[in-house]
Amino acid sequence: MSDPTSDPAETAVVEPGAESTYDGTDETTLLDRVQAPGGEGREILDAATREVIGRAPVHTVADLNDAIARAKAAQPGWERLGHQQRSAALELAADAVDANAEALARLLSREQGKPLNGPNARFEIGACSAWLRTAAATTLDPEVVVDDGETHAELIYRAVGVVGAIGPWNWPLMIGIWQIAPALRMGNAIVIKPSEHTPLSVLALLSVMNQVLPPDVLTGVSGDREGGARLASHPDVDKIMFTGSTATGRKIIEASAENLARLTLELGGNDAGIVLPGTDPKAIAQDLFWGAFINTGQTCAALKRLYVHDSVYDQVVSELALVAEQSPMGNGLDENNVLGPLQNPQQFDVVSRLVEDAKANGGRIVTGGAPASDLGELFYPITIVADVVDGVALVDEEQFGPALPIIRYSDVEDAIASANRLDLGLGASVWSSDRDEARKVAARIEAGTVWINSHGGVHPMIPFGGVKASGYGLEFGVEGLKAVAVPQVING
Repeated sequence: MSDPTSDPAETAVVEPGAESTYDGTDETTLLDRVQAPGGEGREILDAATREVIGRAPVHTVADLNDAIARAKAAQPGWERLGHQQRSAALELAADAVDANAEALARLLSREQGKPLNGPNARFEIGACSAWLRTAAATTLDPEVVVDDGETHAELIYRAVGVVGAIGPWNWPLMIGIWQIAPALRMGNAIVIKPSEHTPLSVLALLSVMNQVLPPDVLTGVSGDREGGARLASHPDVDKIMFTGSTATGRKIIEASAENLARLTLELGGNDAGIVLPGTDPKAIAQDLFWGAFINTGQTCAALKRLYVHDSVYDQVVSELALVAEQSPMGNGLDENNVLGPLQNPQQFDVVSRLVEDAKANGGRIVTGGAPASDLGELFYPITIVADVVDGVALVDEEQFGPALPIIRYSDVEDAIASANRLDLGLGASVWSSDRDEARKVAARIEAGTVWINSHGGVHPMIPFGGVKASGYGLEFGVEGLKAVAVPQVING
């Protein structure tokens, strides 16, 4: 354990405008740098081929305690560097990510399953760099709240201290950066625990960034659920950021009661889309498709149930089926593919169960409907299920995979009520040729974000977060910086 009086970041001065001299490396070298030595650790399988990629370290609770102690010791010096120095360090980290983009993308593709091309692995690495640079460039100025000649009061934001981040397996690097970038920007040290399913790519990303960051301000701990529970309850962790299921989010809330850590929780979603009458099905088909099936449907804010007005229902179903037929699925390292496998057997089983239940309850299979065993163990084709209704499990449960239920409606009031009937409220979308009418409907939907004629797109300066059982707290932009800081009033 490090001496808590030491200040590892104190001497790490980064000059604004400095250039990174770190050269990129290949995938094998990157993997060797982070995996467990020899025959130690836990096997991680290629999502597409089920071959062993490498062995992930299995860190213990003692290792986690040590990482938190080192982060706590490093944090004050990192904070004292000031916003300008820390922003310069994030720019260098982004340079390092860019230099290693292809190696990171290939490792991510193998471990997570997403293809290199399309809105997938290379896209995810590019987003990591973009979010780092945006966090570096975003300003959070003191806010004068009273200045009446007698009283001058300003609201400022200071570092929380040590941030604990628990990441998911679906977008492990991009969501990791959503946690890392603002935390570091505001002067925190961060300890991140990646999902047990995708630890190697996350550890590789941290290794790349740590070539240019001061020691111990960014640490990864690869372990099991016990490690996540300890991170949430640790007395020296001041803030928890978690992206994952609502059930796990509730457990984190309970664990954090021990230390009263602040929380940002981005939990499950069952996002509804509503296609209004008069909409051109052909014009929206591509965006509808990718809103539902980006990352083969394994996205928290993907479109997961689609309500379509009777007047355009059949055309929307047909156009979506046409896009599905034109979107190749297979091994992610094949440059032609844009859809990959499910990441793990548990999620494959969820999708299979929900599709079979939909069939048994009158659902009409338009495309897919059965495992694509010819492609590999965890491949499930794009499955469009028409003629289902509210109450069917595929509609009411989050499928988190390549199966989309389409529900017919005739009264917009009924569609709005259906969209709001579940306890989740991460995102939603309204599709219409009349944008003003779409906005009126959007304002009545209970979701953290409602998109118009698109679904699931995020921007590093637009706040993002859920309502109801989809969590609380905002990420991105100025609000995201505030979320990893503590407010302080200077009065006088």
